[in-house]
Amino acid sequence: MAFKSLDQLRNACLDLPSGSDTAADAVARRQDTLTKPRGSLGKLEQIAAWLGRWQDRDMPRLDRVKVIVFAGNHGVTAQGVSAYPSEVTVQMVANFAGGGAAINQLARLAGAELSVIPLDLNHPTGDFTQTVAMTEAEFLAAVSTGYEAVDQDLDLICFGEMGIGNTTPAAAIAAGLFGGTGRQWAGRGTGVDDSGLSRKFAAIDAGLARHAATLNDPLAVAANLGGRELAAILGATLAARHHNVPVLLDGFVVTAAVAPLARLHPEGLAHTLSAHVSAEAGHRQLLEALKLAPLLDLGMRLGEGSGACLAVNLVRSALECHARMASFAEAGVTDK
Repeated sequence: MAFKSLDQLRNACLDLPSGSDTAADAVARRQDTLTKPRGSLGKLEQIAAWLGRWQDRDMPRLDRVKVIVFAGNHGVTAQGVSAYPSEVTVQMVANFAGGGAAINQLARLAGAELSVIPLDLNHPTGDFTQTVAMTEAEFLAAVSTGYEAVDQDLDLICFGEMGIGNTTPAAAIAAGLFGGTGRQWAGRGTGVDDSGLSRKFAAIDAGLARHAATLNDPLAVAANLGGRELAAILGATLAARHHNVPVLLDGFVVTAAVAPLARLHPEGLAHTLSAHVSAEAGHRQLLEALKLAPLLDLGMRLGEGSGACLAVNLVRSALECHARMASFAEAGVTDK
């Protein structure tokens, strides 16, 4: 789908399938027959039911799992908000292609196909302290690229990002959607020093002030303060919902990217699970604002979809128990 207007995109964000109660209930009933005390696998049982709901299967599957990493560059890096120069984004995309990044290793171990999609890396977004990050046309093009990247026959999908400076627009989006200042939401990202962190706070506050009149519109927040890779993640997460594909969310940047969907629709992120809470300062409070409980807490702050890919293995564990454990009747074990 190529979105032609913000109204068309907004309508797509409001017209969302609800998932299958019938399939989720069937998964839960089977869990209660397996050779274990009821509920004793905790979140693994909930994950199995979540898979069933969004795949509309009482026996979910994970035959086709995919990780898509979107990459973009940011004009706000001119404000000195990152410890690395923007050319590192292009270099890391080449590293992904060569198989040398963390996500390459984690995707392989998780049995996930990896795809990397760069978005106009030679043309950074606008510096949102001076202008909009993206015009409406640029924003819609990035959202559409993300939407069209999601195959309808996937069983599970993870999204990652690469973009030097992108924790700054992520923090700006969080502040724009939920209130607060740069100091409240921004962290050190790639490792900026105290001076860089102060510049980051100031840049976010300047962006919020410049675009204050549009902060009541979640899509305008994403366009004016965000980035192409964040917009693509928003579009891809929307496509996954329309295609009934469950989503594992990665860290702070990915969570901020999809937050506008939650602000537009109270159940906008129901098809997602938070894979982990990262070490980036604003991530935990953003998850709390979105009422998302992370599966893992490993102090990671890499991005790339790395935390989401790790969580694929948890989802596989949940499915193996659901699909392969014997019932009390099959095992000849007395149920109380």
